[in-house]
Amino acid sequence: MNLPLHERIRQDFETRILSGALGPGARLPTEQALMAHYDCARMTVNKALSALATAGLVDRRKKAGTFVARPRVHAMAMEIPDLGAQVTERGQSYRFDLSLRRQMHATSARLAWKVDGTVPLLELEGIHFADGAPFALEHRFVNVAAVPEILEADFAGSSPGTWLLEHVPWTEADAHIAATGASAAEARSLSIEPGAPCLCVERKTWRGCEPITYVRQLFVAGAYELTARFGPGARVSGASA
Repeated sequence: MNLPLHERIRQDFETRILSGALGPGARLPTEQALMAHYDCARMTVNKALSALATAGLVDRRKKAGTFVARPRVHAMAMEIPDLGAQVTERGQSYRFDLSLRRQMHATSARLAWKVDGTVPLLELEGIHFADGAPFALEHRFVNVAAVPEILEADFAGSSPGTWLLEHVPWTEADAHIAATGASAAEARSLSIEPGAPCLCVERKTWRGCEPITYVRQLFVAGAYELTARFGPGARVSGASA
């Protein structure tokens, strides 16, 4: 897919910022330097920098330049896991079977995700397997306006989550974790008894102000665990019985 030059410039710096190659407070090249490097007009550079600023990745300071924004800590941080990599690291064989793939608009989806009703979505559903046994049922929506290239993605060799982690940088995520019982349909998909205990993880991910994906993953009890490392300044919201 041929992206406009301003989008390629944005992606270049977004990748360098989120990978840590450009750390918080680092100064980006001047607009003149970027114009020369990319052989483009000031308007193109300005459009790319404005998009980075809107995403919360840079601060543009009048007469001073553009700097990588310093992170804003809200609460306990957890990594977004790559389930395929985690299963492989345990020495097990992994596969993901995609059972549903369709396009729709947000108005047609019953979502626990606040997105505009006109936003085009790609709905995906499938099962994660470890050593041939199902361990997680995944139901996901991806904002096609934010990630148009996902329409051409082939998930034959990996899951949508793995593809997103490899191709789409993110800046913020919100996760809700709860114990639940499997419905009759979910139980059939996971080869367990209806009502069997499961761990349900719902996650919403953003790139700046732009919603990227919403996913609901249902794990067979005992097949998966979540861990997090955080300091005494972190704030955790939730409830326990």
